[in-house]
Amino acid sequence: MKTALLFSGQGAQSVGMAKTLYDNYASVKELFNRADDALGMKLSSVCFEGPASELTKTDVCQPALFLHGFAVVQVLKERGMLGDVVAALGLSLGELTAHAFAGTYDFETGLRIVQERGRLMQLACDATDGSMASLIGGSLEKAQEYCREFDVEISNLNCPGQIVISGETAKIGKAVEAAKERKEFKMVVPLKVAGAYHSRLMEPAKVEFEKFLAGIEFRKPNIAVFTNVTGELVSDPDTIRKMLVSQVVSTVRWEDCVRNAAKLNVEQFYECGPGGILGGTLKRIDKELPVKSLAEVQDF
Repeated sequence: MKTALLFSGQGAQSVGMAKTLYDNYASVKELFNRADDALGMKLSSVCFEGPASELTKTDVCQPALFLHGFAVVQVLKERGMLGDVVAALGLSLGELTAHAFAGTYDFETGLRIVQERGRLMQLACDATDGSMASLIGGSLEKAQEYCREFDVEISNLNCPGQIVISGETAKIGKAVEAAKERKEFKMVVPLKVAGAYHSRLMEPAKVEFEKFLAGIEFRKPNIAVFTNVTGELVSDPDTIRKMLVSQVVSTVRWEDCVRNAAKLNVEQFYECGPGGILGGTLKRIDKELPVKSLAEVQDF
């Protein structure tokens, strides 16, 4: 059976994540021990016990979600469910998890990459006053008009009728109020985030992340991986590095990633990580796509 793996993005984390996998599978426990050693911190303790304020820190939640994704994959393997994996894709942070699974870099290297990415993004958040909002049930054209009018940017094209905008808090606030008054969207929801991800406010993080990745060897992935920047398949190591750098400030084209992965005749998508968010987007992209969301033992 042809399968594809979906890896979660920031915001899906919650205290207690992956604890049942850790308790029931020795191989998952080994993964967590390797992560603790690689990062020089007890990531396992934060995942299982919190506090939530610590887990939501960008440089903590990104490695935590990366690790949870790998834990789910390990259980899929042990239970004989993994199948013939032909593609891996992820939302924002999840794209980096996908590349680790695909062999672009190894597990420990991936952990260090996402930890540094998270640290740099947190610094950019702290240095700016940014926020985000979700526009539900309207057109891309209308969203683009709001972005031009209020000098903000589209950060996510998640699925039909769900567009996220990102930028300076004051400008996002004005865009949200205007959208509510004009009633061109079914819902307008300000998001509880630390900053304006996937916008020009993340430029300082992008610059430093590029320097960091310059010293890391990238290999050609052994399965199809899709870049959030264009939604297209990417396999050249130098191009992958450039796309992961650009992704920090670029629109996440998740819908395009999913549609292109589906062209590989995938028979089963597995969402690997908490929240069930990606599975929900797949059903809105194409209700015929077979997807199962897996986070804890009971999900199997």
